[in-house]
Amino acid sequence: MATLLRGEVRVMLQPAGHAQYRGAYCPPGVPFKEVRRGPLDGNRDYAVRPDADGEVPKVMTFEGGRFAYEYDGRDEQGRAVYRYAPRLSPAHVEVMNGVAEVYAEAALKKAKGR
Repeated sequence: MATLLRGEVRVMLQPAGHAQYRGAYCPPGVPFKEVRRGPLDGNRDYAVRPDADGEVPKVMTFEGGRFAYEYDGRDEQGRAVYRYAPRLSPAHVEVMNGVAEVYAEAALKKAKGR
């Protein structure tokens, strides 16, 4: 868990909600539930510093900007909740194409009776 400096707020990263995944890329043969999953979901090792107005950043990016998480309010413990934002994540299409390959391989194995 991240050590907080004065004024910082703990962050909780979550799967995308409807507002984040609506209209996001989903290849054929992949259940749409897969679009919701972000690479850092469940992570609690981050903190943000609110600005002078007490607002936290609207978007956090990770891995050099490849993945984005969008602010979605605070939870009961006062943590800032960020949800995976596939439409804002440049790596989303690449990741989903990889997921499609896994689903296609599994379907092929099932069809062959393995």
